[in-house]
Amino acid sequence: MNNRVLSLVLSRLLIAVITLVIVSFAVFFATTLLPGDTASILLGQAATPEAVEGLRKAMHLDEPAIFRFLRWIVGLLQGDLGTSYANEMPVKDLIGGRFVNTLQLAGVTALFSVPIALTLGITSAMLRGSPYDRIVTVLTIGVISVPEFMIATSAVLVFAVYLKWLPALSFANEVTSMTDLLRVYAMPVITLTFVISAQMIRMTRAAVIETLNTPYVEMALLKGASRSRMVFRHALPNALGPIVNAVALSLSYLLGGVIIVETIFNYPGIAKLMVDAVSTRDLPLIQSCSMVFCLGYLLLITTADIIAILSNPRLR
Repeated sequence: MNNRVLSLVLSRLLIAVITLVIVSFAVFFATTLLPGDTASILLGQAATPEAVEGLRKAMHLDEPAIFRFLRWIVGLLQGDLGTSYANEMPVKDLIGGRFVNTLQLAGVTALFSVPIALTLGITSAMLRGSPYDRIVTVLTIGVISVPEFMIATSAVLVFAVYLKWLPALSFANEVTSMTDLLRVYAMPVITLTFVISAQMIRMTRAAVIETLNTPYVEMALLKGASRSRMVFRHALPNALGPIVNAVALSLSYLLGGVIIVETIFNYPGIAKLMVDAVSTRDLPLIQSCSMVFCLGYLLLITTADIIAILSNPRLR
């Protein structure tokens, strides 16, 4: 690794750290702007003003926001995510089991969506201008135009209500066999695969076409190289960086799509936990879940940037 590549990698890591700090600041102060008083919501309408004031003091809500932010940041650096207001349990214990469920859902979705999207994107680029390419393009644009909740609702209506093949709700703790696994994950995975595959197909197709238009690939064609050999031996290795970026950006949509999917299908993941925390104004839980999503997004994007840098032949 030469000095230029090393400096680029370190700069990407530094940008990720700075972004994480900025987002933590934004997340904390955005949650403090949520309407309603947390202490009043937790105690109910029958609570006396003295009880509300006492709870606010116990939770340090009477302190200036900047002091609470600094205390929260110090806790994060020490691995202490705080205590849930609503459940009076450590936030990391609440997130732990739910985070595993969300990772399982994301992993199963990636296992199906990435090979499908890469295959369709690469073959569409190889057959550019053909009826196959037009069909794939129209379908991907159509899927991109439909919001996640519409896809999820349509899946429930078709597979759960009319066909009665799959359950409308997904409970990860009910998995005891391969059949249960397919039934639990089928609806969320179908929805999320539609959401992220369309973007991945479009970006992969564009990256491969851009590489196919380079002079050295055209020269390989003129020398008699077959189109498949040209794509897999010449174009794809040099399009690795853009393709990895396409995969990472598409998988990052999981972080937004999973919130809607977990809510609609009542899947017990971290996104559903965060939505429930918003309804109870459980600030430590909301903040920690938001930071988990931010960290996951930054890891995906930063990893893709580093792979793109390392795979760039002009930097070797």
